[in-house]
Amino acid sequence: MESEETFPKRHDDPLTALARQDLDPLSLAELTARITALEAEVERTRAHAVRAEARRAAADALFRT
Repeated sequence: MESEETFPKRHDDPLTALARQDLDPLSLAELTARITALEAEVERTRAHAVRAEARRAAADALFRT
């Protein structure tokens, strides 16, 4: 599984716990709310990655010889 390769294996890893959660007991409304929350987290993570990439590019440009 890719997430196991990408993220460190920790007993309390939230991503692992999230992926293992049983979705069967959730109602359609709860599933929809979960999808909305996960999509928001994906966007937050992407925005953070863009900022990190910009900081890295700025640092590379500053220290380029």
